[in-house]
Amino acid sequence: MNKMKQLFTTPLGRLRLVSYLEGISLLVLLGIAVPLKYFASDPTMVKTIGPVHGMLFLWFILSTLSVGVERQWRWQTTSKILVACIIPFGTFYIDRYILRQASKEAQTGEGFHEN
Repeated sequence: MNKMKQLFTTPLGRLRLVSYLEGISLLVLLGIAVPLKYFASDPTMVKTIGPVHGMLFLWFILSTLSVGVERQWRWQTTSKILVACIIPFGTFYIDRYILRQASKEAQTGEGFHEN
């Protein structure tokens, strides 16, 4: 299956996509919007990016729990993914070391085994 198509058609692919979006929104919020609010006294970006990030954050959590139940992940794996969304660059880390591997194993029909 085409990699891009898989991001939109499978629950695991959608989780990977939302993890990127959530990670980017967190970095924009913490790296650009919050400094502008406090150092330039301009809260406009926080008011714009904050709700978007909040929506993506909730979507990420619900997607993680849904995929975790569907794929019967151990709670340890699911909790690592959930904790990653509150750490800057965490979602990119879990995509590289957990979600990408799970996606490859889902394509080949193997079970997911976290290292």
